[in-house]
Amino acid sequence: MAAEDSHRLEEDFIEAKNNWELEKLYVDLASAKGKALTPVEKKFLRGLLCGCSPAEIAKVVYQSGSSSTVRVYLSNGLYKYIEEMLSNQVGDSVKVKTWSRVTHLLEKAGYKKGWFHLQPVTSPIKVNKDMDLDLLSHQSTLSQNNSQSINTSVFYGRRKELAQVQAWIGQERSQVLVILGMGGIGKTAFSVQLLEEIKDQFEYVIWRSLRFAPPLELLLDQLIQLLSPATNTNIAETLESRISQLIERLRSCRCLIVLDHVDSILGCGDSDGLQEYPTLSASSIGIKNTDTQLITPIRYRQGYESYGELIRRLGDLPHQSCVVFTSREKPQEIAALEGEQLPVRSLKLSGLNPEEGILILKAKGLINKSSLEECKVLLERYAGNPLFIKFIASTIQELFDGNIAEFIEQGTIVFGNIRGIFDQQFNRLSQLEKHLLYWLSLHPSLMSVRDLQRNIILPGLSPQMSRRLILEGMELLQRRSLIEKQASRFSLTPVLMEYIVERLIEENFQLSKDKDGNLFMSHTIFAEHLKNYIRDNGLNAEIEY
Repeated sequence: MAAEDSHRLEEDFIEAKNNWELEKLYVDLASAKGKALTPVEKKFLRGLLCGCSPAEIAKVVYQSGSSSTVRVYLSNGLYKYIEEMLSNQVGDSVKVKTWSRVTHLLEKAGYKKGWFHLQPVTSPIKVNKDMDLDLLSHQSTLSQNNSQSINTSVFYGRRKELAQVQAWIGQERSQVLVILGMGGIGKTAFSVQLLEEIKDQFEYVIWRSLRFAPPLELLLDQLIQLLSPATNTNIAETLESRISQLIERLRSCRCLIVLDHVDSILGCGDSDGLQEYPTLSASSIGIKNTDTQLITPIRYRQGYESYGELIRRLGDLPHQSCVVFTSREKPQEIAALEGEQLPVRSLKLSGLNPEEGILILKAKGLINKSSLEECKVLLERYAGNPLFIKFIASTIQELFDGNIAEFIEQGTIVFGNIRGIFDQQFNRLSQLEKHLLYWLSLHPSLMSVRDLQRNIILPGLSPQMSRRLILEGMELLQRRSLIEKQASRFSLTPVLMEYIVERLIEENFQLSKDKDGNLFMSHTIFAEHLKNYIRDNGLNAEIEY
């Protein structure tokens, strides 16, 4: 390539570097690609960051109205690298879909320079139900115009839970609150509705998604700048000082901060899950895969441990604000700090009741073709999970012409997006937690921890150690929002129970011996129970021994 052409490639859309962390973006995308971006790929990326469509990029670069070449480059290259990079950061699948979504995704991932500061405090940002945007607003200027307010027109039920949380925040002055629940239960929608109903009690209201796992340093910089009256606020150098700086602002003014998707910064404790039990390995209790961890504590992803210090200090130190977190899993700092007489609280969301769930089916147009009883059966199977109900309602409309009874008769209830949500949570579990779920799925009646300790034997361990591990495993499942509790007894929702049984069947478990004649525990202690379950429920599957 001629030097002049190479120079021109670097000059095209160069204004992108004024607003974006281009060099960091080049490096991160190169990591996802496996090698450095080409000059052409960098140029097209800059064009997208300038808000140009493929046709506009083609006009600048090739002086042509045809965008086919640019579109091919983007689809086969940049879009894939961006998806790979962001999916790795989030721990979940991210799709670009259209060229216009690129800047949106990269901005949320923190690649835009000072994007937080560019939005004046007095200019609220519209937040839709997809919750990809952040809400930055000041109480004194919050507009009630529909174009500048949160879309909370479609929100079902939760009046008791909302009243409880509002009392904690308004009357009892809770400083930290975590909204817990399994995937799809409506934590994000609940946080937005809560914010909308109590925003007038605060000077500042901030809604921020942690879906793309921003580094704590970046989050603190953004919050401090937003909450500081001076535009040239000096940010402290150390992380500890920045946390102190934020808490000072939370003391001087009453703020409501919502941090959504905290589970995005939580991991599985892969590197240190066995440190507390150095003598225990998976093989010591007869589990074939010796790399499997027996206990997987709820820990932060590597590099995000400082979020725990932020939560601890928000709960420990006095201030007049409230920080609300939403998560599938309860951080260990919350478990240590919460209490009925303490400024840290947690609320676990369960499914919608039948009356509330039917409103979703009605909005989806299913009520006219089905009886009330059929609707209730459907809602019970999905435990009132709002997202699951929406997924299933669409399937029933598209494949069964709105006939709920016909869908129920075909027998499969866990598939598609619902299966993906369960897979994501199940794959984070330790082997012991999975075994406890297997047992609970095949014993549908409510069971206490003592029942489990009496009935489950972990080979190779003393009864005392076995009881202790079962207790710890159940505690983790409770903190991960995967089991339902009534008084001191536990069970699984019907849809999760179905998923767990399907996992058992698909894994085709069997009783085996190693070279020394030791039996592998694996799933075999559930074999007879599963055989009975299959027989009683008319399933077509065989169990090998």
